[in-house]
Amino acid sequence: MGAGGKLEKGAAREMARLAWMALTLTPAVGPRRAARAMERIGAAERIFEASLTELESLGMPASAAQFFFDGRARATAEDEIKRIETEPGVTFLTRDDREYPERLLEIFDPPAVLWIRGPVDLLDRPGIAVVGTRSPTVYGSGMAEMLARDLALRNLVIQSGMARGIDTAAHKGALVAKGRTLAVWGTGIDVIYPKENKKLAEDIVANGGTIVTEYPFGTFPAPQNFPLRNRILSGLSVGVLVIEAGEHSGTRITARCAMEQNRDVFAVPGNVTNKNAWGPNTLIKQGAKLTATWEDVWEDLPTQIRLQLEDEMGAQRASSGQATTGGGESNSSLTASLFNQKPLAEPERIVFERLRQDESLQLDELIEGLDGEMGSAEIFAALFELELSGRVKQLPGKNYVRTF
Repeated sequence: MGAGGKLEKGAAREMARLAWMALTLTPAVGPRRAARAMERIGAAERIFEASLTELESLGMPASAAQFFFDGRARATAEDEIKRIETEPGVTFLTRDDREYPERLLEIFDPPAVLWIRGPVDLLDRPGIAVVGTRSPTVYGSGMAEMLARDLALRNLVIQSGMARGIDTAAHKGALVAKGRTLAVWGTGIDVIYPKENKKLAEDIVANGGTIVTEYPFGTFPAPQNFPLRNRILSGLSVGVLVIEAGEHSGTRITARCAMEQNRDVFAVPGNVTNKNAWGPNTLIKQGAKLTATWEDVWEDLPTQIRLQLEDEMGAQRASSGQATTGGGESNSSLTASLFNQKPLAEPERIVFERLRQDESLQLDELIEGLDGEMGSAEIFAALFELELSGRVKQLPGKNYVRTF
């Protein structure tokens, strides 16, 4: 192809991207209407030349067709693209772009446009969506962080919605393992929600992770955005892992989307007396894979994905001069750095044995329980050392719990 042909092809691609953006930003035109309009119009550039009658014949409501015909849709799209081009690390993909994630195209109504901060290639990497309640127990948070960490150690992308609770724990678990994690937002790419996760959002991108949304700049959190967001989360994944979710939790929507999209569903069983155990326990009864360790997920991955990840980990070990030992024991150097810890000194052992993984212990209760055996100064010192070594975590209110 000559230089002129390449320029024409490049211009046509940019016009198509502009058309998708214009449709997406037109009121009352969702992903399905946008896709139908592009399919019917044929060449994307023709949509800007269409008459009002033609636009209505593409399936647009009258008000949307008028918005497009008046040129307001194009002007809004051009402004949005300029904003994207000036925002560091942000780009966008349309359904016509080669880089658009293949798994997402398989779902019923894939987004017409994705706003992305971070590496675009992460959207096509094999990943597990970890979802659950915004108000987890200590056990739920610990399981989310542990499973996310162990799966991230094996090169799976940990995907979640960066909400409070289970989502946050999953992203943090992936970051602990120095793995890559992907957050799907229900807001604009410039609107962090919840606000207290600002540092987490920065850490995700700084560590090679990605943030993705189907909403334009300035979109603030609205209740209806998040159920819609969930279809993207499950659609990007090869499987969805549910950890603690109540009977009426939004997590049920993600699990249902996963089933409709032919994705595997995994669930961590919970204590039947805990209302947040209803979701995962019900899913297990309906056929979800009962999950207690990373192996439970790993052994159910599609064969080609598991082989791909094992080959990658073998190459990583070879490049770092380590012997390969097979996929089941993969990423051994990373695992060793987390788990091969020196034996505990006696004061630390005594304090550690008083703590549990599934229930926190308040400092005053700990001191009272060890009264006559250890002084408070010794207990403080032991807790400090245990926190430094990663064996114990302090929760709000001076509550302590073993890490998973």
